[in-house]
This record gives sequence, C-alpha cells and structure tokens, in this order.
Amino acid sequence: MDRLRYPIGRFEGIPNSTADQRAGWMEEIKQCSRKLRFHVQNLTLEQLHTPYRSGGWTVQQVIHHMADNDMNAYIRFKRALTEDQPAASTYKEDLWADLSDYQETPIEISMAILESLHARFAILLDSLTPLDFERTFTSPTHGLMSLDIALQRFAWHNRHHIEQITSVKERLEW
Repeated sequence: MDRLRYPIGRFEGIPNSTADQRAGWMEEIKQCSRKLRFHVQNLTLEQLHTPYRSGGWTVQQVIHHMADNDMNAYIRFKRALTEDQPAASTYKEDLWADLSDYQETPIEISMAILESLHARFAILLDSLTPLDFERTFTSPTHGLMSLDIALQRFAWHNRHHIEQITSVKERLEW
C-alpha cells in the first residue's frame, strides 16, 4: 500500500543544494502542467472518479489538490521573501478533498490554475538569488524550512501526484 501511496518514495530534502539542482527543480515546475495535462487529457469521467489506490483520492481529487497545494506553496514563498520567518498556514487537505468543488468542478478549472500559477511561479523563481533560497518560514508540520528545501518539496510533491495518476493508468491499463 505504501508503494501505491508514495510511488516515488517519501520526500527527502537535499541540504545545501547546488544552483544546477535548483535549476532542475525549477524546470520541473515549468513543465509540471504540461506533463499533468498529457497524462489526464484522454481520461473519461469514470476514470477521473477512480481512486488512484484503495482508500485514496480519485484522480480528479488529486488534480484539484495539486492546484490548492500549489497556491498555498506560492503564498508561502512570497511571504518568506517579504517577511522575516513567517509562520505558514496549513490546511486540512483530506477535508478539502471532501468538499463539493473537488467532486463537481471539471478538472480543466484546476488545470488552468496550475498552468497560470506555474508560469507566474517560474518568473518569481527565475529572479531569486542564492541568498533568497536561504530565507525561511515556519511550517506547522515541518518546522523551520528554507526556500531551498521548500522548492525541492514543491517539485517532489507534483512529481509524486503525477506518478500516482500514471501508476493507476498503468495498473488499470487505461
């Protein structure tokens, strides 16, 4: 079950990453929406309403979660860049996934959010200096976190959810 939940493994940050590594994660963010769209473009409504694992979210819920999570992450980045060690807010993602917008909103709405947000986030990330990536915020769940680690977590999170979607497609031979 853990392999289905975490098909690429759990997040492991790299302390003191290099500029080349950061550039790779930034490129992942730029390409994320394109990759996600490729993997979901031909899914039927029935497939979108299929959980990626037993007891897990549906593909549609995963896509809406990605949009919500990335909006929150973007705000954390901006706050860390403009405030001294701000306390980041958290949200109850499992409860959010049960709300009607996750059930009733077409995925195209969240795809548009992700495409726009990633484009804007890429512009912000491209402007950051190595010192900017040392700025920090406090996460209620992860403690003090640098923007360097937050960037890594952001890229991992999207890769993780795209792999959940591709793995259910492979298992069910869609």
